[in-house]
Amino acid sequence: MFKNILRNLEKKKLKSKRFESLFETPPPNEYVSLDCETTGLNPKKDEILSIGAVLIKDNKILMRQTFNIFVKPSKLINPESIKIHHLRQTDLENALEPEIAIFQLLNFIGSRPIVGYYIEFDIAMISKYTKKIIGVKLPNEAIEVSGIYYDHRKKIANNGFLDLKFDTIMKYLNIPFLGKHDALNDAIMTAMMFLKLKNLAQSK
Repeated sequence: MFKNILRNLEKKKLKSKRFESLFETPPPNEYVSLDCETTGLNPKKDEILSIGAVLIKDNKILMRQTFNIFVKPSKLINPESIKIHHLRQTDLENALEPEIAIFQLLNFIGSRPIVGYYIEFDIAMISKYTKKIIGVKLPNEAIEVSGIYYDHRKKIANNGFLDLKFDTIMKYLNIPFLGKHDALNDAIMTAMMFLKLKNLAQSK
């Protein structure tokens, strides 16, 4: 009940009724797996460069319903950060203005829960933009795949250190790597992780 009160208070902060649908009950058995490439790891000062997402419905990844955009940064990319996100200035020549990119993303996500790997960071980055553009932080439920993996392994393994690296989880779940490291591929691989872990949990 208290959670609903907080959501209603947030909903009232919206600058436009156009996005009230973000607060609606999500469609059953639907999720969006999402990943962002950014200029750095500080949501307060860094910016989003690209966003990739894919729709998950009824235990299937809908490859025909993907989202993949580049976002125009406010300044030139630091050459050092290119080593991390692999995006050059030339890759962003046709990038969208942040406001347009965020509007398109919100229309794609709707009220669905968002699945991701360390998704708290991605949501913090996106929320920096949504707070400014529509008046509220991203209100969607967040589902962390590394947390699901941790819970799964803790049930079957002895107490001790658990490696939660992306590649480690992929290898454990026997999920194929898609090659090129970018936001959309990472979102698709994360969706595969989520479904495999979800099915493992249901089979217990």
